Amino acid sequence: MDQLLINLLNGLASGLLLFMLSAGLTLIFSMMGVLNFAHASFYMLGAYAAYVLAGWLGFWPALVLAPLVVGALGALFERTALRRVHKYGHVPELLITFGLSYVMLELVQLVFGRTSVPFGPPPALQGSAFTLVQSAGQGLTLVWGDATPAQCAAAACSKFPLTRAFMMLVALAMLGGLWALLTRSRIGLVIQAALTHPEMAEALGHNVPRVLMLVFGSGCALAALAGVIGGITFVTEPAMAAIVGSIIFVVVVVGGVGSLAGAFVASLLIGLIQTLPLTVDGSLATLAQRLGMAVTPATPGYPLLKLSLAQVAPILPYLLMVLILIFRPKGLFGTRDD
Repeated sequence: MDQLLINLLNGLASGLLLFMLSAGLTLIFSMMGVLNFAHASFYMLGAYAAYVLAGWLGFWPALVLAPLVVGALGALFERTALRRVHKYGHVPELLITFGLSYVMLELVQLVFGRTSVPFGPPPALQGSAFTLVQSAGQGLTLVWGDATPAQCAAAACSKFPLTRAFMMLVALAMLGGLWALLTRSRIGLVIQAALTHPEMAEALGHNVPRVLMLVFGSGCALAALAGVIGGITFVTEPAMAAIVGSIIFVVVVVGGVGSLAGAFVASLLIGLIQTLPLTVDGSLATLAQRLGMAVTPATPGYPLLKLSLAQVAPILPYLLMVLILIFRPKGLFGTRDD
């Protein structure tokens, strides 16, 4: 029971990290109609920028400055390159962002090498947020922080890392901040007006190209913030962009292209379906038998049914995406027709 709860929380934490990534991608597409293929590379760049800044200033200043630096680089890219091809349609935009991802990957490998860098959490985020202690006599108890060796000597202890708890808090704060910015602030009204009625916004004195540049830079900054937290929680390496590169597009498709609420729900759903099967000790055949299906070695495709649920967990998000595209092409919360 304790391990199931820990895996449930791990799934929620992974889902919230996916939301931090997909939120920036969703923001850029919903506001600009640009599907940024280099978004995962800005995630990687945020982790490396924080690694460098943390060596100079410490982690907490780096947590603030790294997204700002990466966001400024994203805005510069939009101003100097992306804006020039925007009028030619989606294909040139995809090509130029795809090329940017390769350039960023090669530059990072040239400067930092192909292996990971030692970017760990600060002392304040080391250790456990809480420990679940499962004993025969007292059942399941919650201990804040790390449980003592004496408590774990005669019981099973499952720890939830403090970095994952911090990740969840930052993601929820990001969700609240984006909602308030876009729906309850003058800046949000200007952004929406610049996108839906650009001529009227310009007539009122607003610089629409500058608004779009700031939107793109903000989306890159959100990806960089996710990179900083993902870097200290997992590993900071050049391959970290490729690891999340495909799954964030799955999140956007499942949630609905351009929907921030859809990205949030889809992120949590995908985080859970990737994590919870790891707690089940059984195969697809066992699952089918529990559902009342007659599965025997003579059943067609039986060798595939012998795969464990943990082995098929990585493909479940893509299977979900296929089902969404078949039965609800707009996604769970999508409203766009294009």
